[in-house]
Amino acid sequence: MRKFIIFSILAITLSACGYDTLAIEGQSALTNQNGPQRYIVSFDGQADETAVTNHGGQVLNKLNLVNGLAVLLPDHAAASKVRAEKGVKLVEEDALVYSSAKPAPAPQPAQIVAWGVSRIGANAAWAVNNKGAGVKVAILDTGIDKNHLDLAANIKGGVNFVSSNPAKPADPNKWDDDNGHGTHVAGIVAAQDNAIGTVGVAPEAQLYAVKVLNRNGSGYVSGIIAGLDWAVENGMQVVNMSLGTNTDMQALHNAVDAASAAGVLLVAAAGNDGDGDPTTNNVDYPAKYSSVIAVGATASDDSVPAWSSDGAEVEVSAPGAGVLSTWNDGYYKSISGTSMASPHAAGTLALMLASGALPADARALLQTTAEDLGAPGLDVFYGYGLADAEKAVGL
Repeated sequence: MRKFIIFSILAITLSACGYDTLAIEGQSALTNQNGPQRYIVSFDGQADETAVTNHGGQVLNKLNLVNGLAVLLPDHAAASKVRAEKGVKLVEEDALVYSSAKPAPAPQPAQIVAWGVSRIGANAAWAVNNKGAGVKVAILDTGIDKNHLDLAANIKGGVNFVSSNPAKPADPNKWDDDNGHGTHVAGIVAAQDNAIGTVGVAPEAQLYAVKVLNRNGSGYVSGIIAGLDWAVENGMQVVNMSLGTNTDMQALHNAVDAASAAGVLLVAAAGNDGDGDPTTNNVDYPAKYSSVIAVGATASDDSVPAWSSDGAEVEVSAPGAGVLSTWNDGYYKSISGTSMASPHAAGTLALMLASGALPADARALLQTTAEDLGAPGLDVFYGYGLADAEKAVGL
């Protein structure tokens, strides 16, 4: 239990500072090792449910991207037996996902263009673009407040992979946000251009809520994989993942690679574990995987906050400190984190796709049009530089 206690203190400390944090920790530190546990079982070919049910296991979800299953097994002995089954490639303990405690919301203001949207030139890009109309963006998070007046017209659907009972399948229709984090992220991408609140980077993009975290901001990696499955099957063009882990899980790696190969642009928060040391690497997964665009955070003075993770995988940077966006129950809130930087980049990609960029070219264009900050050229803090929506759309 010591690992969990240390992590909890870290999350509370960062929340007290106003930082927005999401992290993934192995379930093994949190569960009874002798009782039922969740696993991700990957197969060489088609998933075979009998390899699980023959040993007293229960199938919770199919994970098509990794030829796998999310399952509940009665104990470690059963897991060992499943590993020995013909065709089983990998058996991994499912991992938990955490988010920080939510801050108190603010009342509804008259519409403003938040500093981050302005800093990356999104409002200037609207003059030569249709504001992201028609582009499908999936938000893998705590859900989206489906009744928020600044989001409702852009929300086109959703799905839920979170169950109140981890041993039972989730109700796919219960994707409304019961935390606030996902609503904040969604607003940065596509809050409407109307008379209230804020306006997103791509204010006419289509939002899809893919709920993979519960009301406490926790969930399972298998839920993230299921969310990626859904995104591919439902034609999502951009996926934002404002979450991360220090642990490299092969099933997650395989899933993001498969989704990317299917043509989906994947964007993720680099993490809030920065130490300011260019010789160390503290980029979280899935941002650290090469098939995912890792986004670091900047402040309004273009500096990199000390908490923004740095490393060779940081691809671009975007506003992440003191970002005002939508919150649950019609409210708004200003919070910080690479969770806020990632949707600025995702929204920029939506603008690029709407203006005619091919998905295969959009990632490289995001890099080449970025505003070079910090050390000249690619560096571990800014990546290629600050996302520049105006320039990217112009090209």
